[in-house]
This record gives sequence, structure tokens and C-alpha cells, in this order.
Amino acid sequence: MRRLGLRGRLTVVVGVAAVLALAALTAGFNLALRSSLHGDADKVLAARASAALATLDVKDGRLRSAEAPAGGAVDARIWIFAGSRAIERPGPRSLDAAAARLAGGPSGYAEDSGSDTRLYSLPVVDHGRRIGTVVAGIALQPYERTASRGLIESLLFAAAVLLLIVVAVRWVVGGALRPVARMTAQAAESTERDVDRRFGAAEPHDELTRLAATFDLMLDRLAASLRHERRLSAELSHELRTPLAAIAAESELALRREREPSEYRRALEAIAERARQLQRTLETLVAAAQAESSMPRGTADARDVAERAAEACSTLAAERGVDVHVKGPRTTLRLGVDRDTGERVLAPVMENACRYAATAVVLEAAANGSTIEFRISDDGPGVDPVDSARIFEPGERGSRVSDTDSLGAGLGLPLARRLARAVDGDVECLASESGSLFRVQMPFG
Repeated sequence: MRRLGLRGRLTVVVGVAAVLALAALTAGFNLALRSSLHGDADKVLAARASAALATLDVKDGRLRSAEAPAGGAVDARIWIFAGSRAIERPGPRSLDAAAARLAGGPSGYAEDSGSDTRLYSLPVVDHGRRIGTVVAGIALQPYERTASRGLIESLLFAAAVLLLIVVAVRWVVGGALRPVARMTAQAAESTERDVDRRFGAAEPHDELTRLAATFDLMLDRLAASLRHERRLSAELSHELRTPLAAIAAESELALRREREPSEYRRALEAIAERARQLQRTLETLVAAAQAESSMPRGTADARDVAERAAEACSTLAAERGVDVHVKGPRTTLRLGVDRDTGERVLAPVMENACRYAATAVVLEAAANGSTIEFRISDDGPGVDPVDSARIFEPGERGSRVSDTDSLGAGLGLPLARRLARAVDGDVECLASESGSLFRVQMPFG
């Protein structure tokens, strides 16, 4: 048997609850109706007995009826007893025995199930002495018919109300779940290529539209994650192509003919440099991807990061005869990134400065508002102002130094900026009267 859907289950639950409620209400109504009808019958009996008592005459301690009940009266069932002797009897005779049992007893009610008649006895008292009894009777058939008609009509009314409730519940629930059905259909039709497709349930105003809005926010995050993944894949293929091509070219060139050991050594050194460049590129791209994925960033001392970045470029600086100076900060400053990430941001900029400096590179660190600012300056040929933005594109180098370095691949500065922006910082090339000047910003810890 196929399981009911949410609409069916809600309808069943509400239907069962409605059946129980209507059954309780119907039973209560009919019990109240029967009680009210019995109360009305008792009131009629008491009124008849009191009216009959008013017609009695007591003379010399003897009871007699001043006037007989009207023979044409409907259901005029009045018995008058003097002691235990009946002095007035209506028909039918089948009730005489039941009325006689009430004579002499206290005031009260009784029923004769055979004739479906209710009786009421009222003592006749003269000067504190009981001398007789008035018994009034009434047929209960009209009251029973009214109660039965009320039961049937209440059952029909309850059935009609139940039907209306079920129809209304299915209509309301169906309308409420219609957006869910639409979202289900949209989700079933979407593919991994539809990263920008949304449910678009308008402005949230109830639980379902808020659910749709929440799903849209979740899809936004998933789409952003997919875009980051695709960008990382594209950047990996783009950034690694140059060093890989250089490694392949150096290897093929070294293997093309027999060479002197010194030539092989130079080729291996070039390949090793390209491999290190490849490793740094991979580490930087992975670090940027981790930073964009909201992973914990850690903290580090700004001075320590600056010194490690300078040390990473010490070999290149020694080869080119460049002095590297680290200045500041005057007080301890905590970066809002871990030491390795901070070094990966600073090291490519320092390497670029050491590569093109004439004699010296200066790295200064200081607080600047809500960020920690590193300024890297050198006394090299500098950067043409028209190239200040272009040098941050992968594979691009400044026009003033494009032919001075065979190992420069134009990847360091783009990767440094990419990683800095991933941790809410930035890398910029500033105007300088002599040499080049770069500013690296990273957040406080």
C-alpha cells in the first residue's frame, strides 16, 4: 500500500480529530437535549399535579374532588387517592397499579416502562395530616420522538461539518504545499550546471516562503563554493603551465646533446628553481582556497612574519648583492592570519624587490587603522605607472624590467594579491620617485 503524502496525512489527522470532537459534541448535545426534555416533562407533571391539587375539596377530614378532569383534555392522566383508595381514575387501566404504588408514599417520580409513561405523586395534607395523594402521569413518546429527531439531525449536521472540514483542510493544505511541490519540481529539473537557478518565492512572509529563502541562501553559498572550486582549477591550470613548460623545456634542452657537467648543473639548478616556484604556487593557491572557505586563520606576530619573508629571499638577495633591511613595528602587532599565510603573502613581493633592486630592499611594518601595513621599497628601475595594475595579472611583468630576469614568470605578485585578498587584505603598487614601492595590507589578529 502506497504511503500517504504530507497532504494525506494532515487530512487524516485533522479528520480523525474532527470526528472525535464532533462525536463528543454530538453526544453532549443529545445528552443535554434528553436531560432538558426530561426536565420539561417533570415540570409539566408538577404543574398538572399542582393544578389537580387545587381542585380538591376537604370536608370533615374527607377528600373529594370538586370537579372532574375534563374528559376532552389530551393526556389528562390524574389519579386521586384518599389514603390508598382511588377516588378518581383516568384511563388506561394498565397504569392504575403503578399509580397505586405511589399512593401513600413521599413526593417523587416514577416511570412505567411498559407504557413509556412518567408519573409524579404529590401528597394531600390537611392541617398537618396526610389524607390522600394526587398522581399525575404524562406519556413520554413525544419527548422520545423529539430526542430521536434531534439525534438524527445532529448526526447529519456532524457529517456535513466533517465533510466541510475535510474539504477545507485538503484545500488549505494543498494551497500551502503548492510552493513545496513547485520547489520540488524545480529541484528535480535542475542540474549541476544550474548554479544560479533559485526558487524565487518572493519576499518571505510565512514558514514555507522563509524555507524557500533559506534554500536560496544555501544555494548561494553552494554556488560560491562551486565558483571558488572552478576558479581554483582554472588558476591551477593557468599558474602551473608556465613553470611546468619551463621545466620541460630545460629538461629537453639538457637532453638534446651531450654537455659539460657545469652545463648540466646549470640546467638542474634552473629546473630546481622552477620546481620551487611550482611548489610555492601550489601552496599559495591552496592557502587562498582555504582562506576563502572560512577556515580558522590563526594569528602571528607581524615582526616575525616580516623577518621570515626576508629570510626566504636571503639566497636571492645574496646572489644579486642586495642588502635586505627589516624595520618596525615599534610595538608588538598581531596579524589576523597564521605565520605561513603571512609569509606567503609577503615573500613574493620581497622576492620581486630583491630580483630588481640595485643595492637594497627595505621592509617596514606599522599599524594603519584597522590593518597592519607592510611597505616594501627598493632602489631598482621601479614600475612604470601604466604597469601598476598590469603586473598583478598572471604572466605579466613591468615593461622596464621585462628582459632582465630569465627566471621571472610573472606569477609571484598575482598570487600574493590573490592570497592577501582572500584574508581581507590587499597588495598594491604605489607611486615612488625612485625604485618601486609596494604596500601589503593584512588584518589585525
